[in-house]
Amino acid sequence: MKKNRKTAALLFSAFFMALSLFSCHEKQEPAKAGELKVTFFDVGKADAILLQSETANVVIDCGEKGDGKKISKLLEASDADTIDYLIITHFDKDHVGGAAKLIRGFDVKNVLTPDYDGTVEEYDKYKSALAEKSITPMKLTEDVSFTLDGIDYTVYAPKKTFYGEDDENDFSLVTKVVHNKNTLLFTGDAMEQRLDEIMDIGTCTLLKVPYHGRKLDNITDFLSAVKPKCAVVCTSIGEFSGKVQDALKKSGATTYATCFNGDITAVSNGTTIEMSVEQGSALY
Repeated sequence: MKKNRKTAALLFSAFFMALSLFSCHEKQEPAKAGELKVTFFDVGKADAILLQSETANVVIDCGEKGDGKKISKLLEASDADTIDYLIITHFDKDHVGGAAKLIRGFDVKNVLTPDYDGTVEEYDKYKSALAEKSITPMKLTEDVSFTLDGIDYTVYAPKKTFYGEDDENDFSLVTKVVHNKNTLLFTGDAMEQRLDEIMDIGTCTLLKVPYHGRKLDNITDFLSAVKPKCAVVCTSIGEFSGKVQDALKKSGATTYATCFNGDITAVSNGTTIEMSVEQGSALY
């Protein structure tokens, strides 16, 4: 009952507080010179994230089947026909589901994944799309770094080849993006073992909260280690743990969640990050 009251209170607050400036227009301006624009799509309990800089596009996860349409529409509205890097953190259906549509619809230059084979139908469709376009993905066993428009990306590979039976979440690729003074950290569905592996990754300005905001025993330790100024949770109301909400509030991070805020946009100019949402405002 306490958790339900907390969730209701957050929903009430998000609904009645002043709306932020962001709205989805038919025509989207590409990121300006020196900017990094990150869109966290509201696709329920799933991750679908698009990073756009002046000349480059990076996608981190594609949501479930059908969610690739939202990413495609925003890319097309920005007059983009290329995805420089498609990063699939792991092969659960709520991360790889929309990948086939993006691969078929855009010139995808690089695909980064963990080094294992998925078992869901959406993975098979992703593999078929790769074959149609003659794309060979990079299955990471070691960390990989690259730079686009002066923005540094490091993708951290899992350190183990086995985390437990039926546990793909800890294979999640973790992506650290450094834009001058701002650091953005994307953690996929990393669970306790994976969070322990990246506990020393360093502090960040913005954190994509791991595992859709579900309860993790070491989430408080992780938040204390990375010290985010801002946090984004890609989740549904039912998945957003009350204990994680408490941990985020205590951490002092300005927090947003797609289940309350809809699509969330973060624009980094290299010094500050401006957040805007479809509805509501920061949860705390």
